[in-house]
Amino acid sequence: MSAEETSQFVRIRVDLVVEVHDPDGLTRAAVAGIEDDPELPDAERVHARSAVTEDTAEALASLVDPFDLVSGVPGVELQQASWSTEQIDYDPDSPEWGPYDDDGDDAGDDDGEGAGAGIG
Repeated sequence: MSAEETSQFVRIRVDLVVEVHDPDGLTRAAVAGIEDDPELPDAERVHARSAVTEDTAEALASLVDPFDLVSGVPGVELQQASWSTEQIDYDPDSPEWGPYDDDGDDAGDDDGEGAGAGIG
């Protein structure tokens, strides 16, 4: 593709596995973030507070903001973001958890998209 034909849009796929060492601290931070959000309507605040206190993955999701990943990158404007969290069984020694595993998508095809560096 020539420069004129190249899309200006780039999809970044990130898959993170984190270990939560302090679920209570995580929950407290999530609740504080909810309480400090002046734009959150009261009805949504009640629902959000309930969600983050009942599920550590929800607490983490409420604190993670994809905008933070690219907000300081010059010449880039976030157009769309979606993310989810889930509690998983994780065995770092399992061959299923290689740094370049994918879920059947085409991230590794020869179309200019590729896997990033893995940490392992």
